[in-house]
Amino acid sequence: MSPSFLTKQGYEKLQEELEYLRTVKRQEVAERLHEAIEGGELIEDAEYEAAKNEQAFVEGRIQELEALLANARVIEETGKMDVVQVGATVTIQEDGNDKEVYTIVGPVEANPRCGRISNESPLGRALMDHKAGDRVKVDAPNGSFYVKILKVE
Repeated sequence: MSPSFLTKQGYEKLQEELEYLRTVKRQEVAERLHEAIEGGELIEDAEYEAAKNEQAFVEGRIQELEALLANARVIEETGKMDVVQVGATVTIQEDGNDKEVYTIVGPVEANPRCGRISNESPLGRALMDHKAGDRVKVDAPNGSFYVKILKVE
């Protein structure tokens, strides 16, 4: 598995989720399963099936988080950056449009609506290793376009 880039906050958030699933959620699901088993006919018991499905989901998510955190590379915040890297905040402008500000993060933390784009997305990939003042071609699924990098922090 290739390393996942995570901010310190993203790493801590995933650790908290993992701890919650291991301690609280596992116990809740185990209690639901126990209640369903005590309830009688297991073959036709919808509550038992729902609890088993939830248990499978929780255990799968725990495994996913464990693997992700084991391979995570936490992005060090080094202050002002000269070139776009994972962890940088970039102000860009496409010809004729308003300025846009994005933070470059790994795919796990990407949320474009919140201004967090993946370094593996077409825009993120195009911006990598460029600096303020550069005009960058972005090859997107709907066609290519250019953006100017106004600021890198």
